[in-house]
Amino acid sequence: MDIKSAIQKGKKILKDKLILTADLDSEILLAKAINKSREYVVLNSTKIINNVDYLNYNKLIKKRSFRKPIAHLTNVKFFWNSEFYVTEDTLIPRPDTEILIEAVLNLTKFKKKLNLLDIGIGSGCILLSILKERVNFYGTGIDVSKNCLNISRINALNLNVKERLKLFKSDVDKFNYGKYDVIISNPPYINKFKIKYLEKDVANFEPNLALNGGLEGLSEIRKVINKSSELIKTNGKLVLEIGFDQKNKVISLLKRKGFYINSTIKDLANNDRCIVCTKI
Repeated sequence: MDIKSAIQKGKKILKDKLILTADLDSEILLAKAINKSREYVVLNSTKIINNVDYLNYNKLIKKRSFRKPIAHLTNVKFFWNSEFYVTEDTLIPRPDTEILIEAVLNLTKFKKKLNLLDIGIGSGCILLSILKERVNFYGTGIDVSKNCLNISRINALNLNVKERLKLFKSDVDKFNYGKYDVIISNPPYINKFKIKYLEKDVANFEPNLALNGGLEGLSEIRKVINKSSELIKTNGKLVLEIGFDQKNKVISLLKRKGFYINSTIKDLANNDRCIVCTKI
């Protein structure tokens, strides 16, 4: 069977399952199955694919038809300016989270040799993207998941920032290492009772550990704010991702812990998504 015919078959299966990105997904998954780029697939539609590759492609299409995310099927997600290795152990990096990186880069335009802390580093996409942009910065990442730390380590090696990164397996409550100029975090902030109502791609496949923010979605955010108030230097910046409806409650928590609110940044859907504040 040629590439074009295989893609058409895969596309139909995904469309029948109401997957809106069926065209793109079928191309990406065929590229994965034959170990080529998507560009190759698009430009070589008449090339014949062997039976083994076609069987692998069908398996990938079937998994995608059950809403397994593309990033988990390919183990790759492009974020900011780099490709990141991801697995089912990590939250898939989202475009909205790039606003945290923009915020940090804007805050540190004229700074050198700053120490950054990423609480809940996951795949490393936030901290490592910043370290790649700021070659004189040093980063520390913590996570309760050993698998996430291993994935961050792989990504740090791929992005050539491994020498400027320290990683610790720790709950934020128990972490007491160092003082930081900038702290960043994208903590779990979904109300635990609302997780099951998220899109199936998220609810059924993303790690619960990275989603579950407790009863109000504020349990982990509260921990991050409390510990950040101890770990951050005076006049240091905390850049925090939040849920779309949490701004007022989070601002209240921050003010109680001695933070001055610099700005709230909206995401691509015009929802409040990031708070930038200063320890005073």
